[in-house]
Amino acid sequence: MRIHHLNCGCMCPLGGALYDGFSHGIKAHLVCHCLLIETDSHGLILIDTGFGLQDMRRPADRLTRFFRTLNNIQYRDELTALNQVQRLGFRAEDVRHIVLTHLDFDHAGGLTDFPHAQVHLMQQEIDTAEQRHSWLRRERYRPAQWSARSGWHGYQAAGERWFGFDAVNQLQGLPPEILLVPLPGHTLGHAGIAIRQPNGWLLHGGDAWFYRGELHQAQRHCTPGLRFYQWMMQADGAARRKNQQRLRELSLAHGNDITFFCSHDAQELQRLSPGFSID
Repeated sequence: MRIHHLNCGCMCPLGGALYDGFSHGIKAHLVCHCLLIETDSHGLILIDTGFGLQDMRRPADRLTRFFRTLNNIQYRDELTALNQVQRLGFRAEDVRHIVLTHLDFDHAGGLTDFPHAQVHLMQQEIDTAEQRHSWLRRERYRPAQWSARSGWHGYQAAGERWFGFDAVNQLQGLPPEILLVPLPGHTLGHAGIAIRQPNGWLLHGGDAWFYRGELHQAQRHCTPGLRFYQWMMQADGAARRKNQQRLRELSLAHGNDITFFCSHDAQELQRLSPGFSID
């Protein structure tokens, strides 16, 4: 199993270091941290998809004006998962499975670029995305990115627990090393994705946290911009805070056993993918 850390989207909201903690100018730099996993017998597996090619080329048809403006999304074809898969010498058809943390517009946009892939996520996320009854749900869940779905698999927590967390241990057609770890709060069906490696675990935490300072220390530290964004986007604030606290405790107790990273922290991506440059 070979794992590539990819940036499948760039967002540069106004606020600079008040958002990302490091930018010197007025614009922050947020990424869409995805994984491409090469396997011997299961083809390629994508963990989240970031923005898709059609998001880059027809943003007004796929993304709302509010989030296009607030997040200052950068429209660059070369950042799409499809483009990066092809640059690595593969075809779109080689991506046989996609595992999603959730269905927000900046995580699920690439689904339409891989129409033959089997898609795995929590059933609660599917159910919630289909019930777009509030302003926030209509803004975050964009059916143009995923409504023509086939080969989707929705899961409930079942099987052995993972470091005390509920988990889905058997994803259909996927190797047993890949688990869904329900982490509701940001969305009701949000999940982390745990991957067993010979030397420990990776945990893609999705949007369960946004900033590197929220884990690995007893006292949470997060920039004002990302504190606000997490509050604005939360579907269940109490669940989000509880799960983030549990993850913080897990990172302190098992920091040598688990490599933690979230979706949007550029410095976390840079640490795990030395070839990545923040621009």
